[in-house]
Amino acid sequence: MDVRLLISRLREAYPDAACALEHENPFQLLVATILSAQCTDARVNMVTPGLFARFPDAAAMSRASQGELEEIIRSTGFYRNKAKAIRAASERIMETFGGTVPRSMEELLTLAGVARKTANVVLGVGYGLSEGVVVDTHVQRISRRLGLSRGKTPEQVERDLMALLPQEDWIDFAHLLIFHGRRTCAARGPICADCPVVDLCPSGPYFLGGQTPPWERRARAAKGKAAAPRRKAAAASKKKHPAKKKGPAKRNVAARRKGPAKRKSPAAAKPGRGPARGRKAR
Repeated sequence: MDVRLLISRLREAYPDAACALEHENPFQLLVATILSAQCTDARVNMVTPGLFARFPDAAAMSRASQGELEEIIRSTGFYRNKAKAIRAASERIMETFGGTVPRSMEELLTLAGVARKTANVVLGVGYGLSEGVVVDTHVQRISRRLGLSRGKTPEQVERDLMALLPQEDWIDFAHLLIFHGRRTCAARGPICADCPVVDLCPSGPYFLGGQTPPWERRARAAKGKAAAPRRKAAAASKKKHPAKKKGPAKRNVAARRKGPAKRKSPAAAKPGRGPARGRKAR
């Protein structure tokens, strides 16, 4: 594939491609990226204004209580682990890096909650340093569709892209693929008829013909196979610890045991009351 032509076409189609996470400095970008795991950028952008108003820097964030931080970021999902990671990363930034987010891959990877994807975002967007290529779900999926990588892990895909792309394009390329994935090349039902690079894409003819490319079928099958043990474990756990069925309220049980109350007949009379049988009432 002509990679330079691919990049040129994508830039023309998505001139606004950029990091969607709202931030004012590398620290805020770091926190927002940690929050974006298993969460949409739009949701993160709804949470961070209030979060950064309360804890604007590493010093303030390192003093945040776990409970207060959890409450603020709850809607981003996995909030307990994210809160722990953000607090631990902030503490290390203060203790080891003098309150400044480090500017190297090696140092960033020592922070809690930071893997290569997050480190590449901070370095590329926060500092303009291209030490690698950001690989999220969009980048991994579209790299496979475009035939740029058959890697099964983000790390493998990143190595393939770094070998193919000019280093000066590493930062922008990820943004271009992310925008392409959101607007055109969706996971389900890509809009190939409107795709700006369909003639460069080996997957295009399959999708246009109503079929799924064989490499995508294999990737989905592998993903399903990898998830099978987790589903099996969850089913076993559910079987071992079934949910308790709620029984009827105690008062209802007692009422059923006692039975319905007997109604007194209006004709029934208590002993010693009323006229005796066979005697006329006066």
